[in-house]
Amino acid sequence: MTVINAGPPTTLRHARVPEDGMYEGPRTLRRLPEGWQERPYELFEVVPQGCTIGAEVRGVDLGRPLGDALREELNRALLEWKVLFFRGQHLTSAQQRAFARNWGELETNPLLASGSTDDVVRFDKGSGSVPTFENVWHADVTFRERPALGAVLQLRETPPLGGDTMWADMAAAYDNLPQEVKDRVDGASAVHDYIPGFARFYGPERLAPLQDVFPPVEHPVVRTHPETGRRMLFVNTSFTTRITGMEREESDRLLRFLFQQAHVPEYQVRFRWQAGDVAFWDNRATQHYAVNDYGSHRRVAERVAIAGDRPF
Repeated sequence: MTVINAGPPTTLRHARVPEDGMYEGPRTLRRLPEGWQERPYELFEVVPQGCTIGAEVRGVDLGRPLGDALREELNRALLEWKVLFFRGQHLTSAQQRAFARNWGELETNPLLASGSTDDVVRFDKGSGSVPTFENVWHADVTFRERPALGAVLQLRETPPLGGDTMWADMAAAYDNLPQEVKDRVDGASAVHDYIPGFARFYGPERLAPLQDVFPPVEHPVVRTHPETGRRMLFVNTSFTTRITGMEREESDRLLRFLFQQAHVPEYQVRFRWQAGDVAFWDNRATQHYAVNDYGSHRRVAERVAIAGDRPF
């Protein structure tokens, strides 16, 4: 009997992965807004640390007053790289505050420990300390009507290993959303509330007295950067509770998918600290994640935040 080889099968068995998971594959990585005119930096050196986000700035002493030209060029670098790193600055709290004030008034935060003044937040972490905002992707104080424009963080003491901070580019996150998801979130608003984020480490007795100070607010799910015009995903795990006008189950499902976008490695930069280093980031365009992998070792940081405007 003659056996005829029919060749490989031409149909596939049924197989699928769960819906609403992370997309795996090539991504569009665009660092600058469309039409942005890129120019060389004249007053300092910029060393990229990531594809779309993160650059080390060399040749600037942040402890000295900034002239108009230097402030303008640093602001352009911030808009283009979203987070800037400055090694070995060793600023006093007064110098750190003075640098940040070049970008606006400073915020206070009654929910976090203060340093030498009310507008300096001090994170002093070691054995037995309250964890606060570590091990979670978030943007700062989006529960405010006008969330922070940015923040300046300096490490005073670093652990012998670990304690890095990561930032994610939320413009890249928006760029790579599936079109059907963009269609759902463009023009949508979401509610932000301080309680979910701070309830991770504070009890009701600490949080309840501030409910009238910080009522829930609504912000666009996709905000527009006021200086670059770039569209950016603006929801985060710590403070975004629901999408306005959606049933709870639908909102939860969509938010879970949107929260996942900060976890994509191609959108991230990771910084390994040394004592005296400073990071300055655009809170409008990024999320960040403080990695608590240093056990009982001590890590001390001080942060000043710059008041922002209402997202649109």
